[in-house]
Amino acid sequence: MNAPRILLLPDWQGPSPWQAAWERQHGALCVQQHDWQRPLRGDWSARLQEVALDTPAPLVLVAEGLGCILAAWWAAHSPLAARVQAVLLLAPSDVEQAPLAVRLPGWSPVVRRRLPFAGVLVGPEKDQALAQDWGLSWQAGAAPTQGDWPEGRALLQSLLKDG
Repeated sequence: MNAPRILLLPDWQGPSPWQAAWERQHGALCVQQHDWQRPLRGDWSARLQEVALDTPAPLVLVAEGLGCILAAWWAAHSPLAARVQAVLLLAPSDVEQAPLAVRLPGWSPVVRRRLPFAGVLVGPEKDQALAQDWGLSWQAGAAPTQGDWPEGRALLQSLLKDG
């Protein structure tokens, strides 16, 4: 079986330092979006669909913030989600609560059905219910402020080994 291709799904203001490091150092592919400041769910989902079509299976989604919400939306609507081996989600954006709901119109309600792949959601305790809705395991943690995120790499390796 081919090694999985890691697709990075950044938050709404663009890739974070750890995602840039994973792209440079580990060969992950960052899904670039047209507009990081005014993200439209349809545009972002279409872009993820294009990248998934152009990327050989299997896929692994690694997302932060709004990228987590995108992963769940896309998985609920795309037959290509069957090509995803695993997902690692970090600190999903709470797009249903003001003021983020005002800044990011069209992103709520959040898809709350079981995802068709295994994975881990890393975030604060309030994200446990979302992890359960998505059928993912939950682990306490926060987004790294800079650098690589070695804990995330270890989690990802464990997911891929178990999958």
